[in-house]
Amino acid sequence: MRDRTPIPPLWSRLPPGVRRLLTWCGIAALMPPLWAMTLSNGESLLPVGAAHAAFTAATAVPLAWARRRPAMVLAIQLAEIVAVTALGQPAQWIWPLFPASDILVCLLTATRSRRAGLTAAGATLIVQQTSRQVDLLHLGLRSWAPGFLALSVLLGLGILVAWMAGMFIRQRREYDLALRAHAEARAVTDERLRIARELHDMVAHSIGVIAIQAGAGARVIDSHPEQARETLTTIEATSRQTLKGLRHLLGVLRETEHGHPGSPPTPAPPAGLSDVDRLVETAAAAGLRVDLRRHGRPRPLPDAVDRSAFRIIQESVTNVLRHADTGHCQVVLDYRSDELRIDVIDDGHGAATPAGAPVAREGSGHGITGMRERVALLNGDFSAGPRPDGGFRVTARLPLTTAGAPAEAGRLEAP
Repeated sequence: MRDRTPIPPLWSRLPPGVRRLLTWCGIAALMPPLWAMTLSNGESLLPVGAAHAAFTAATAVPLAWARRRPAMVLAIQLAEIVAVTALGQPAQWIWPLFPASDILVCLLTATRSRRAGLTAAGATLIVQQTSRQVDLLHLGLRSWAPGFLALSVLLGLGILVAWMAGMFIRQRREYDLALRAHAEARAVTDERLRIARELHDMVAHSIGVIAIQAGAGARVIDSHPEQARETLTTIEATSRQTLKGLRHLLGVLRETEHGHPGSPPTPAPPAGLSDVDRLVETAAAAGLRVDLRRHGRPRPLPDAVDRSAFRIIQESVTNVLRHADTGHCQVVLDYRSDELRIDVIDDGHGAATPAGAPVAREGSGHGITGMRERVALLNGDFSAGPRPDGGFRVTARLPLTTAGAPAEAGRLEAP
């Protein structure tokens, strides 16, 4: 599955010059309404003309920096409210500054620290309420009258709603960041588990074969030197194959670490069911005769199913070599219309020391867990346990439908 980079918002995709032009166009479009709204019954805070237009511009222009410097713009707006109040002018002539400051409180709360948001809300509340009370005092009105008291409460509620909206946006952003960090940590954990499974499957099988061959060679080195030489040749071939696989896996990890995901320049093909015959030959060289049977019509399988099927067979055969104390096992590949069924059966001492049983002996158990995880990723079924008549049986059913194979199963795979 190909990764898709999220598309940024339309505003972020615009060139910086276009964004600045649109911002100033918006400020210019805001000035006429502000100029009209600061008039009251044909009168104005300042004489209608250049002075009034300059005041309107001083009110609107700082909004151009509201996104980058909301604290500075809020301070300018609150200073304008204080200046108008100190001049003894009616507060209703500059009422657009009140909702504008509320919006800036919301922006500060959402994008700055919690202390900055609370400070902005408190300062805005004090300035707005003081301006309103001083205005009523100049007019000789009682601030506790029901209508004026309701207006004061409304101003306070406006600031409270703005602060709560900013907190909601802030908490939502923090939650999204926490979810993204959790997803990234989960992805790293899953990747480590996949790499651990690959290393276990690859190294455990090879080391098991090498250990058995080394023991056999040590026993016949004096009496049958030719057989000992063949044993050493098998150990060399197995070691080289393992080193090749490890080199490929480390190459993939190194490429990813340096920020260049993908395969190395000369990647080794990942192991699949086409390598089962080679696995049978390696097991035979280690003294285990594998009876490989194929039912149905062999055909190309999805990559994730092909690789997982091989690893399941490899791990099961390795467990037979290490734990079953037998020289024979049977591997059955059943190609069905919608699934692949795998059966690995041995006739060893499964009841006493089952091949790969989770509690067979100290240090074992990861193989069964790894196989179960592989099958679960493909939405298949897996079972492993002793047979009633002796021996051990591993059965896996892997769906062949692409919908049943999640994207994770097709990610980093070692040969």
